[in-house]
Amino acid sequence: MKVSLIIPCRNEQAHIGNFLDSVLGQQLEPNWELEILVADGLSDDGTREALRQYAAKAPNVRMIDNAGRIVSTGLNAAIAAASGEIIIRMDAHTIYAGDYVRECVRVLQESGADSVGGPWIAKGRGRTGRAIAAAFQSRFCSGGGKSHDPNYEGEVDTVYLGCWHRSVFDKVGMFDPDLVRNQDDEFSFRLRRQGLRIWQSPRIQSSYAPRSSIKALFRQYAQYGFWKVAVIRKHRSLASWRHIVPPLFVGSILTLVLVIAIAGLAGLSTVAAGAGAALALGLGSYFAACVIFSAPFARSLELSSLLLLPGVMCVYHVAYGLGFLAGLLRGPRLGSGETPQGEFFTALTR
Repeated sequence: MKVSLIIPCRNEQAHIGNFLDSVLGQQLEPNWELEILVADGLSDDGTREALRQYAAKAPNVRMIDNAGRIVSTGLNAAIAAASGEIIIRMDAHTIYAGDYVRECVRVLQESGADSVGGPWIAKGRGRTGRAIAAAFQSRFCSGGGKSHDPNYEGEVDTVYLGCWHRSVFDKVGMFDPDLVRNQDDEFSFRLRRQGLRIWQSPRIQSSYAPRSSIKALFRQYAQYGFWKVAVIRKHRSLASWRHIVPPLFVGSILTLVLVIAIAGLAGLSTVAAGAGAALALGLGSYFAACVIFSAPFARSLELSSLLLLPGVMCVYHVAYGLGFLAGLLRGPRLGSGETPQGEFFTALTR
C-alpha cells in the first residue's frame, strides 16, 4: 500500500529539517510505501535548498511548487501530484508520535469514516506561549469543539490535519483555492453535507506549536474570523453556532460604546447611564468568566503564565470577533474573483 504525505509550507528553514527527520523515522508496516510531497510556496529563506538536499538523500521526498503561496493551493498541488491510495496531511509546526502515520491508516480502515485525525493539542514555549496553548485547550475558547478534547473518540464536525482515501477528493472536490484561512473547516463542511463521516481518535497523537506572542495570536484569529464569513457566504449556512458567539459579543460591546457616545453628545444622560451600566455589567461578567475558566490550569501552569491566561482568552475571542465583523463589511465572496485589500487578512505569518 502506498501512502502519500502532503505538507504545505513557506519559509520554514528553521523547522523543515527536524520535521522531515521525524517523518522519515515513522514506524510503518513492512509492505507500505511512503511518498512525502512538500508543497513549497516559493520560499526565499533557504527552505527550498534544504528540501533539495533532503530529496537528494531520500528519494521519497519531493518538492512541489505552490505558486499560490497559501495553504489551500499548496494542498491541492500536492494532492494532484500524489500517487498514494491514502493521503495524509501534515504540518511543519507539529510534532508527531512515531506511529502517527500508522495509526491514521488503521483508524481510517477500522472506523469506516471518510476523514480521520487526532485531537488538536497545543504545546507552547515560553511564558506567553504556554498561556496561549492553555487557552487553546480551554472549552471557553474553543466553544466546546471536540477537536480540542485530547480524550474524545467519535464523530466530529472537523478534524485536525486529516487522513483520507484518495477517492474522497473525487466525491467532494479539492480545497477551495480562494481561502487564505479556514480551508480545512470548509472542506469538512462539504464532506458532511454529502453525508460523509469525520472521525477523531486519541490514538492519532501529535502536538501543535501555537503562536508565541499576543500580536501573532491576534492576527491569526482575526484572519480566522474574517475568512469564516467567506465560508458562511459560500454555503449560506453555519457549520456550528459557536462560530458566531465571538462576533455577537464584540458587536454588542461596540454597539453599547456607540450608544454611550451618541447619547452623551445628544445630552441623553439617562440613556448614556443605562448603556454604561449594561456595558460595565457585560464586561465584568465576561472577565469574571475568563478568570473562572483559567482556574483549572492552576496546577499545570506556572504563576506568570496563569496570570496571563484570562487576557489571552480575551484576545482569542476579541480578535476572532473583530475579524468576523470586518469580514461582514469587506470580506470577499468566494468564486467572484474579489480579493480583500491589504495584507493583514491575506498574508500568512508565523
